[in-house]
Amino acid sequence: MRIVVLGAGESGVGTALLALKKGYSVFVSDFGTIADKYKQVLINNEIEWEEQQHSEDKILNADVVMKSPGIPDKAPIVQKLIATGIKVVSEIEFAYTFNKELSVAITGSNGKTTTTMLTYHLLKSGGLNVGLAGNIGDSYAEQVSVDPNKCYVLELSSFQLDGIEFYRPNIAVITNISPDHLDRYNYNYDNYIAAKFRITMNQTEEDYLIYDHDDVEIQKWLNTHETKAQKIPFSISNKLEKGVYVDNDQIVVDMSDEKFVLPINELALEGMHNVKNVMAATTIAQLKRIRKNSIRESLSNFQGVEHRLEKVAKIENVQYINDSKATNVNATFYALDSMKTPTVWIVGGVDKGNDYEELLPLVHEKVKAVICLGLDNQKLKEAFSNIVDSLIEVQSMEEAVQQSKLLAESGDTVLLSPACASFDLFKNYEDRGEKFKEEVMKL
Repeated sequence: MRIVVLGAGESGVGTALLALKKGYSVFVSDFGTIADKYKQVLINNEIEWEEQQHSEDKILNADVVMKSPGIPDKAPIVQKLIATGIKVVSEIEFAYTFNKELSVAITGSNGKTTTTMLTYHLLKSGGLNVGLAGNIGDSYAEQVSVDPNKCYVLELSSFQLDGIEFYRPNIAVITNISPDHLDRYNYNYDNYIAAKFRITMNQTEEDYLIYDHDDVEIQKWLNTHETKAQKIPFSISNKLEKGVYVDNDQIVVDMSDEKFVLPINELALEGMHNVKNVMAATTIAQLKRIRKNSIRESLSNFQGVEHRLEKVAKIENVQYINDSKATNVNATFYALDSMKTPTVWIVGGVDKGNDYEELLPLVHEKVKAVICLGLDNQKLKEAFSNIVDSLIEVQSMEEAVQQSKLLAESGDTVLLSPACASFDLFKNYEDRGEKFKEEVMKL
């Protein structure tokens, strides 16, 4: 069998290694430049590769093609593969067939990284043989090639779910759905929602779908579509007959004869959006039979996710917070909602079809100044210039942080929560967050 891997990043190179181990003939093709660390892996394993081109004579004779999630379906080479009838799958689909344990899969517009990391922490601390992969950490495929017997906790983006056909998780979670990546879905929200729900399409009556009962789009989909999985909802605003809910400042997990109660004030994570993440992760831990004492202890000592409402430093009584991972409006909504002091807000980047309307009341209430950090800030200026006293534009993180220092007074917060992708000025959201932290530490 011949496999062609398009894209030589983490998922691409991981897939190449797994395929090689399973006896495939492997060819890796990247239209951009391959990073040195990945190039070295390919060379060391004698895997044929190319960069800065896609040689059609070497690609269009594949039995199967693994497409990295960053490559859009409308890329010319992908269109040719589809027209030729060659199967194009994601890393998740390819690696799944070699993973002996069914995985736990988590998707959603926001909260999926925190929920995935927290779930992994709960299961690992509880003594299970678990791995962490997907949209986070090391390649799923590469880890499966080393240990196919682990139960992997996978964070899955809509792009990864687009490329599955038979992949079936035992436990699936949809944290929430709000508009994101609409540029990849022809600006059609329904297409994006459908992509998220692919997570449950192969589940059986023996599997579980955990979801946010308060989410309008999730409820709408479940009312009009079938899933064979056992449904377990969680809610912060409704007391549920079966599921997980909040009652008297406590999380109540009610899935069997015995209720499990967790005081919210004992959680390491702050904010009601994190209460939802805790509910989802705790439900998984319960289904995996982790002891209650272990769950309690793990929830109280969990160290949050980098670049997600990460407290960087307090300088001259001004708190600097890095929320660079907020690449859509809904994520920034949660960040602004959790602000307790007057806020200088750094926002901007590559707009993915954003509608800023839902942020207006929060900006009006909490934000004293807006710093637009991006190459094109027109949409942001139109949305917020009439709401705040001060709105300025900057073109570098150094300038953004320097200006925030001038605008913030003792007792204020400076919040980097961009609501946009990072690719205009940075490599990715991690790079953006790291640069923010570096500049803050120079103050």
